[in-house]
Amino acid sequence: MTAHSLITKSPDNMAGVEDILANNRQWVADKNAQDPGFFKRLADGQQPKYLFIGCSDSRVPASGITGTGPGEMFVHRNIANLVVHSDMNLLSVLQYAVEVLGVKDILVVGHYGCGGVAAAASNKQYGLIDNWLTPIRDVIRLHETEFLRVKDDKQRLRRLVELNVIEQVRNLAKTNIIQNAMRSDDPPRLHGLVYDVADGVLKDLNVDSKNVMREMAHIYGTEAEEPHQEAHAHEAPASPQPESAKAQKPEKEKQAQRSVLG
Repeated sequence: MTAHSLITKSPDNMAGVEDILANNRQWVADKNAQDPGFFKRLADGQQPKYLFIGCSDSRVPASGITGTGPGEMFVHRNIANLVVHSDMNLLSVLQYAVEVLGVKDILVVGHYGCGGVAAAASNKQYGLIDNWLTPIRDVIRLHETEFLRVKDDKQRLRRLVELNVIEQVRNLAKTNIIQNAMRSDDPPRLHGLVYDVADGVLKDLNVDSKNVMREMAHIYGTEAEEPHQEAHAHEAPASPQPESAKAQKPEKEKQAQRSVLG
């Protein structure tokens, strides 16, 4: 008997996943009954309208709280819905969503009762996660006067959840990915939302992404340098391409990139 068969056939190993598999089979049966072509369309590729950047909290399912289905929303989740500029996972998701999938609405979604926000507001150590939560402490530092003005502990944490979402939207605007996209003819829109676990309602914080960009442009604004013509002076000029070929090339490149993630 191989090690593989021991793993796959062990009753103890199967016990924890049996419900998941049964639920999956029922979900497939229900979907096929409602819409026989559902899975075929999904297999053909994805064109999501939204990028959801949310918390990993199990009470905040991205599709569930937004009423979206498979193929409608690209998702990135981490502890306390942070946009950290050294997080290659987040940046890769953001770039792919904006530059390849062409999503037009990017949602940073926090939630009241967030354990990560509460941990960052305390003076306790929790281990490795303390380093990840440092950006939330930076939010407290930036808004310390307002934060301390709220006397009720519960309300203070609720306000910190909101301030954290607002600052993460601002962090999105600081990335060259978003800055470059904002120069296009059809730029994405940035949104800050908060989900209330107690009543299931999403609250729009009405973050003005265009104003955010204007406010920070003198500090965080960057532009890609155009290649110097003299650097290519020794190269033979490329053969002119028909306008139709030029227009098709970016779309073909996007289609090739989309195939990487289905």
